Amino acid sequence: MPRFLHTADLQVGRKYSQFDPDDAVPIADERIVVVARMASIAAERKVDAVLVAGDVFDLQTVSDRVIRRLFAAMEGFTGPWVLIPGNHDAALAECVWTRSRRLGALPAHVRVALRPEVIELPSCNAAILAAPLTQRHTYNDTTDFFDAAETPDGWLRIGLAHGSVTGILPEDIDSANPISPDRVTSARLDYLALGDWHGFKQVNDRCAYSGTPEQDRFRGNEPGFCLIVDVESGQVPKVEAVRVGRYRWQQIDFRVAVESDVDVICAALQGLDVNDVVQVSIEGRTDLAGQRRLMDALGQAHARVQSLNHDLGDLRLLPTPEDIAALHADG
Repeated sequence: MPRFLHTADLQVGRKYSQFDPDDAVPIADERIVVVARMASIAAERKVDAVLVAGDVFDLQTVSDRVIRRLFAAMEGFTGPWVLIPGNHDAALAECVWTRSRRLGALPAHVRVALRPEVIELPSCNAAILAAPLTQRHTYNDTTDFFDAAETPDGWLRIGLAHGSVTGILPEDIDSANPISPDRVTSARLDYLALGDWHGFKQVNDRCAYSGTPEQDRFRGNEPGFCLIVDVESGQVPKVEAVRVGRYRWQQIDFRVAVESDVDVICAALQGLDVNDVVQVSIEGRTDLAGQRRLMDALGQAHARVQSLNHDLGDLRLLPTPEDIAALHADG
């Protein structure tokens, strides 16, 4: 049974300006490291091809070094990689993809579809119907051509696209780029591999968003996976979500109402580790001793995690009589 690894939204080259530079660099590097991790999984699971459904790069202006590092990370799987541009790295006349080719950075086993086309994979009798984005925003369905696309008799028909399935995703997603919710049926697809939504989402039995393999925001929508998809003609595909992401992005809100709440917060902060990217908000009220304990716990946690930002703007300091007396004693 043919097997594919489906991923998307690698966003390689993304800048994390909201973090301190010392925190941001490892987070950005992990977007390339996770590609090498997926290449190893592809080799171990003996997939027939890796399908990357757009937004491979986060920017058209990534450095030449980042381009070379990305494609070097793919060397762990020497089978076919099929990539399409998304809205962040659209196939413009002059773009990151044309620059990659001039650099000679594209390995022989990596195929990038810069125009709508059918890519044949004879080794597994599969035809990949590729719908790249040729501009950042489109208002027509780039998968329309799937319906009439001709493929060899008896071969699998696998769609690869980047955009928003109409009526499925929220209105405020990154791009318009509509995709018909009926495309699987109208185009007789065995599977439709999608990108643009940054979390794993099964649209129907034959269509899924893999989500970004490395979490990149605090929104909790099941990021950090790639999909292993077993497809047999006429059968419902088996889709397995495999966790590959390293960092856990957490937005944690605490409230201090009584003294024991400080103990709870300190214990929670103690449980964080080097794989956490954390935004902490603490509100309520505490005395000087509680404030000192919280600041100490935040400082220790910051030393352990990859990144920690905290907001204590809504934490009111209410000194006890003993606190005030101690202040007087100190002059």
